[in-house]
Amino acid sequence: MEFSEETLRKQLAKYKFRDLTIEELKNVVKIYPNFRFSMDTYTFKDGSLKDLLNFSGTIPVKYQGNSYNIPIHLWILDSHPFAPPICLLKPTVNMGISVGKHVDAHGRIYLPYLQNWSHPKSIIIGLIKEMIEKFEEELPLYSLSPSNEAGQLQLLSYITKIIGETDVDSKTIVGGQKKDIAFNKVTVIGAGDLGIACVLAIAAKGTADQVVLLDLSEGKAKGGTMDLDIFALPNVEISKDFSASADSKVVVVTVNSLGNAQSYLDVIQSNVDLFRGIVPAVAHYSQNSVLLVASHPVEIMTYVSWKLSGFPKSRVIGIGCNLDTERFQYIITNLLKAQAVGKEAWIIGEQGEDKVPAWSGSNSITSHQTEGVVNPNSQEQLANRATELLKGKGQKSWSVGLSIADLIESILRNKRKVHSISTLAKGFCNINSEVFLSMPCILGTDGVNEVINPLKEEELWVKKLQNSAASIHDLQQQLKL
Repeated sequence: MEFSEETLRKQLAKYKFRDLTIEELKNVVKIYPNFRFSMDTYTFKDGSLKDLLNFSGTIPVKYQGNSYNIPIHLWILDSHPFAPPICLLKPTVNMGISVGKHVDAHGRIYLPYLQNWSHPKSIIIGLIKEMIEKFEEELPLYSLSPSNEAGQLQLLSYITKIIGETDVDSKTIVGGQKKDIAFNKVTVIGAGDLGIACVLAIAAKGTADQVVLLDLSEGKAKGGTMDLDIFALPNVEISKDFSASADSKVVVVTVNSLGNAQSYLDVIQSNVDLFRGIVPAVAHYSQNSVLLVASHPVEIMTYVSWKLSGFPKSRVIGIGCNLDTERFQYIITNLLKAQAVGKEAWIIGEQGEDKVPAWSGSNSITSHQTEGVVNPNSQEQLANRATELLKGKGQKSWSVGLSIADLIESILRNKRKVHSISTLAKGFCNINSEVFLSMPCILGTDGVNEVINPLKEEELWVKKLQNSAASIHDLQQQLKL
């Protein structure tokens, strides 16, 4: 349909910023008069549908001395101009897609301009200009021979069915829909070694449709973030804007203050001050997310995040002793060959020197019945041997990143797997204060579904947990939230 402001105004009746959108499209048509618009139904990854403006046309590209008209279509989101369009190639049956840095096999277009979209600086004309520049470096389409056209028809049919599945560059949930579609977006806050390790591990798992790395450091991206930008991992976006985290399913906090604090209390307070500028912002942009804290000390910073976010306790968790537990279970099962009880062993309590080895008090947290009852002496011997083997392992960034990716997989896929993570421990083991300690938790889409008390009335273990809770609570009382 040719451009008609009156028709467009009617079609965009449900758009949040209709007038701004119309004015911008008018400017586009002045420069690219071949563009046409229509209201079409967009299919999202989970099969849900939404009527969006499909703005289609060709852009002129010069490549190796030849001129080409590259067909594209831009899906204009209902939150435009505050969210970037969804950009795809629109190949004809005699065109093939050249997969490259800026185009994937489905014709999805990736550009820095989309990743850095910010109104009012970012506009569609600017987007098209950058698209032309990138396509003149690497042509996105090629001419098919007649023998390949049948295959291209099949590909086009496939793209039609899955269109929208690779929409990963939008700063809000794809298509501007918020909370309505099953788009698995994860934001990692902090671009240090742990933050980058998390991004790589999450991307390797393949459970997230989009991973946003929120780099809050001052100055330009450097080191690992620069490398991520250079090599342009699919579905990974680097941003300094909190709005890029909007509608995340999981938000991982890895930042720690690098201030010149003298005492341990000052160090924690410095982190609290840092969190004051982070947690409320991400809670605002991702109100239904699970907040996963990896900053130190994890128990106290998880408590601080809970208070600052206003989220229910089930949706604020810390990485806790998950890595130690996975290693502990692996050692018992694979190195000490005690398969029957390996999955009933846990590291719980406070991360660090005060963590406690414990045993399951419920069969509900193991997928197999034990082959026999292991007496307490045998359990203690196994725990001691496994603990000795654990010593010196350390927690490197890449190891913690793998552990975090495992937690995220359990959340996004609603696996209801049991993890030893920092959760509100009040009410367990006669703990009466609001402190977070690692406990075996059933983890799903909404965070902690259930906390399982693993202790079989072992007084020594209970006492250790209570001492940790008292120490943590004393520190928390001295903090200024």
